[in-house]
Amino acid sequence: MPRTESPPRVLVIVPAWNEQDSVGRTVREILEVHPEVDVLVVDDGSGDATAERAEAAGARVARLPFNLGVGGAMRTGYRHAVREGYDIAVQIDADGQHDPRFLPALIAELDHADICIGVRFAKPDDPYTVRGPRRWAMFLLAKVLSRLAGTRLTDVTSGFRACNRRAMTVFAEHYPAEYLGDTVESLVIATRVGCTVTQVPIDMRRRIAGTASASPIRAAVFLFRAVVALGLALVRKWPASFDEGVVAEDGPLPLDAA
Repeated sequence: MPRTESPPRVLVIVPAWNEQDSVGRTVREILEVHPEVDVLVVDDGSGDATAERAEAAGARVARLPFNLGVGGAMRTGYRHAVREGYDIAVQIDADGQHDPRFLPALIAELDHADICIGVRFAKPDDPYTVRGPRRWAMFLLAKVLSRLAGTRLTDVTSGFRACNRRAMTVFAEHYPAEYLGDTVESLVIATRVGCTVTQVPIDMRRRIAGTASASPIRAAVFLFRAVVALGLALVRKWPASFDEGVVAEDGPLPLDAA
């Protein structure tokens, strides 16, 4: 009989900080649409019932003792993915804005790229829009990173993304912790060490519950800070490549079984 390849092991990483009102629904939706994946919620020092509700919904939970930000939470998730031998890691936010039905489209692109970004603003009737200085900053970031990646990228601050084991290994060691550095600077790091990046259009939904961690004004300020961080990342020296499996041995992650 011909040999058949086993499907890739996929870990969905959900960074969450005080998302008790949305994380359970988000986890349940992911597992209902894709029962074959594993879900790891990284509770980023929440002061509410985020961890308990994630576990009740069927996720495993990594509890961080204090808030590190999305970048620190995602680095934790990537380290777990590498150590546990996953082939693909996907980031989905806990607030319900990322539609897991688009997950196969992102994963399919990993056949010819190391990272795939889910692009917002892709459809004329998409209700998710940004204007003013924030949009200008996002346009500038996209232009620079497109040149760096050697391909057209239009939404480099999107947090809905998938990566293969090669990119996971890089991110497990070098994922930036600064807000928006986790999206923008991470792409600089990945491309500087030879990872390839692509994108696919997605639908962006409204937040299920709660409020965003940054107001429009703060988000605009952070984006301009990201432009500065981008410049620093471009001049910083990075190794030519990273060997697969090079992950700091700093003890087990604080995981609680669901």
